Amino acid sequence: MADNQTELTLRLHPAIAEIAAPEWDACAGDGNPFVSHAFLLALEESGSASARTGWLPQHAALRDPAGRLVAVAPAYAKGHSYGEYVFDHAWANAFERAGGRYYPKLQVASPFSPVPGPRLLVRDGIPQSALAGALAQATEALDLSSCHVTFCTEAEWNTLGEAGWLRRLGTQFHWHNNGYADFEGFLAALSSRKRKQIRRERRDAQSAGLTFRALRGAEITPRHWKTFHKCYMDTVDRKWGSAYLTARFWPLLAERLGDRVVLMVAERDGEPVAGALNLMGKDALYGRNWGALVEAPFLHFELCYYQAIDFAIAHGLSRVEAGAQGEHKIQRGYLPSPTYSAHFIPHGGLRRAVAEFLEQERPAMLEHMAELASLSPFRQEGD
Repeated sequence: MADNQTELTLRLHPAIAEIAAPEWDACAGDGNPFVSHAFLLALEESGSASARTGWLPQHAALRDPAGRLVAVAPAYAKGHSYGEYVFDHAWANAFERAGGRYYPKLQVASPFSPVPGPRLLVRDGIPQSALAGALAQATEALDLSSCHVTFCTEAEWNTLGEAGWLRRLGTQFHWHNNGYADFEGFLAALSSRKRKQIRRERRDAQSAGLTFRALRGAEITPRHWKTFHKCYMDTVDRKWGSAYLTARFWPLLAERLGDRVVLMVAERDGEPVAGALNLMGKDALYGRNWGALVEAPFLHFELCYYQAIDFAIAHGLSRVEAGAQGEHKIQRGYLPSPTYSAHFIPHGGLRRAVAEFLEQERPAMLEHMAELASLSPFRQEGD
C-alpha cells in the first residue's frame, strides 16, 4: 500500500521479528521501553500477544523508495476490546445493535500496558502525519471498523486530530520528582497530616516481618520470576481478569531489557512473597504488574508507590507513572495527569455518534481532573 503524498510504502507485519531490531529502534528511540523492539518481541515470543489472547500483530512499517524503514507503529488486529484500558465497549455494542460489525479493529498500542508514550514512531525528517495517513488507508483497505491509537503523546494527539481523527482524554496519576534529595525531602513537601499518614503506612508495612529490595536485570533470578508469576496470577484471580501474560514472559523481559527491568520484592525469611514490576525509561519509572502471596498492612502502597519513589529519587528520574486508575494514589503524592487517545472511524453514522459522545466527555474529564487536583496532599502556601 503506497502513500502517494510522501512516496512511502506501508506494509503490515504479522510478527515483530520480521523487522530488524536496529531498524525498529531507530524509529522508536530509547526513551520509552514499552515501544522498544525488545519489549514487543518478548510479548510475542512468550505467547502473550498472540491469537490466544486476541492480540494479532499487524505492525505498521513505512519504507521509502530505497527500502529504508522510516516509520513504524505497534499495531494489532483485535476481535475484542480487552487489555486496552481505553474503553470502547459501548461504541462496539451500539454499532453492532445497529447492524454494524465493530470487530475486527486495528489497535495501535503497547499491549496490556496503559503507559503513555509515543505510538507514531518516525525517523527524523518524517512527519507523523504520514504514518497517520497510512494507518487510515490500511483501516479502510482492510474493511476494518476503526483504528485506535491509545496512550499516545499530546503532540501525536494533536497531529491525529488535525488529520481528522476523533480525540479522547483520560487521566492517570503520576508522581513528579521536584529535586528531592531523599524520601524525607518528598515528605517535607506534604501537609503535616499526609506526612504522618505515609510514615505510619511505611512503618506498618516494614514491621510486618518483611524485607524490601529493588532488583534489576540479572539480579532477578528464576526463583523471583516463578514467585512473581504466582503473584500476578493471584491479582488476576482477585480482579476476575484475564491472564494475558505467560510465565515465560517475565524472564524473557529481563533477558531482553536488562537493567531497565526493576522488580520491587518483599521477602519473608529470605523467600520472595510479593513483587511489583517496573520498567525504567530515560526519565521515568513505569509501574506495571504487582501481586502478593501474603497479607500485610499497606503492602501494596509500599511496593508499588513508596519503593518506586525511593528508586526514582535515588536514580534521578523525573517521575513515576504507576499505571491506570486509583484515586487513592493522590494522597500518596501521585497527581492527576492527562492521557490521550485518537480514533479513526470511517463509518459516518458511528463516527458522528462517537464524536458527539467525546464532545461531552472531554469537558467533563477536564472538570473531573480539576476536582481531583484539589485533593493534592502537598502543602499550600501559608500552611
